Amino acid sequence: MSLIFREAHAAPEKKRINEEYFILENDGASAISTARLQVISARAAKPGQKPERGSVLGVIDPGFMLQPGEKILVVSGVPGKKSHGEPPSREGMRTYHLFQRSGLLEGAGTVIKLAMNQIEVAKLVYDPATDTGVAPKITPAKS
Repeated sequence: MSLIFREAHAAPEKKRINEEYFILENDGASAISTARLQVISARAAKPGQKPERGSVLGVIDPGFMLQPGEKILVVSGVPGKKSHGEPPSREGMRTYHLFQRSGLLEGAGTVIKLAMNQIEVAKLVYDPATDTGVAPKITPAKS
């Protein structure tokens, strides 16, 4: 699958989780179904420690289809809860809610993964210092 996190934005306040969102893109040549993907969150690893394996927060069900090149706005909160804040919208993009009770992004280095049968499909390392909130991928040097 060619599913990529393009943006990540944390909620400005803990209670306003409808304002926490991600933009996912299908960067491949064929349509992708997200049905039954697990949403996994892990805290940032401390220097010198292995990263956490993460906790499964839920399963995307029924999910959505993404056509090649299509993007979708994924919001952490519940759409009808006024106390969670106003969900964002982007012209030309559909919105999908994860129905979480709390925000997923717990600071720089937080890892969010989408996985199917323990196989990672998409991964985000949160970096609020970047314009997109997505840390650049580090590719290992060739020897």
